[in-house]
Amino acid sequence: MSGDRDGSGFINLEFIEMDSELMSKRANEFYKLMKKRRTTRHFSTRDVPRELIERAIQTAGTAPSGAHLQPWTFVAVSKPDVKWRIRKAAEEEERKTYSERMPESWAEVLRPLGTDHVKEHITDAPWLVVLFRQSKRLRENGQWAPTYYSQESCGIAAGLFLASVHNMGLTTLTHTPSPMGFLREILGRPEHEHAMLLLPVGFPADEAKVPDLKRKELHEFSEFIE
Repeated sequence: MSGDRDGSGFINLEFIEMDSELMSKRANEFYKLMKKRRTTRHFSTRDVPRELIERAIQTAGTAPSGAHLQPWTFVAVSKPDVKWRIRKAAEEEERKTYSERMPESWAEVLRPLGTDHVKEHITDAPWLVVLFRQSKRLRENGQWAPTYYSQESCGIAAGLFLASVHNMGLTTLTHTPSPMGFLREILGRPEHEHAMLLLPVGFPADEAKVPDLKRKELHEFSEFIE
């Protein structure tokens, strides 16, 4: 029976095969849904139930990870004063980046997007979710050991989080203020956790704008060897 243990620490894979027509239908529907996903910096202050954020984080937690170590921590913030502290620190780092640190090759590709150091989305969005990558793990003997493929594992989890947020009718933004050490300090995370992404989540503002971008066609980013 599906789910039964065989005594080796394994259970049967719960897999129900679909007919080819249904497979194609589901693949096309999901692609059409995700094709409409866009990143915006213009958020409504409208409330979003905590239950939706919990479900998005739970979905992210279904990601595969190196040795199943699940090396991620998602910190969800709705408290206004904490969001203000994060925004103030992020804007200070971003100001330095835009004015002092940013190489011309990076500035060149950002100009068409109209970004700058001002980050209203951090305080406008009702939720701010910070993804931390765990670089170490505590073993059963009480000693610390490294995690494996934590960067890749957290990247996959982030992708599932983005898909979940879009699927439920909300929007988010992948923000990476650099350096990001202030997030660990403000949110009281341990030294072995490293902030990867700052993700405001909410409804888009009524007048939300997005850059007029064109995604690559399939043939431009894929190759099939058959």
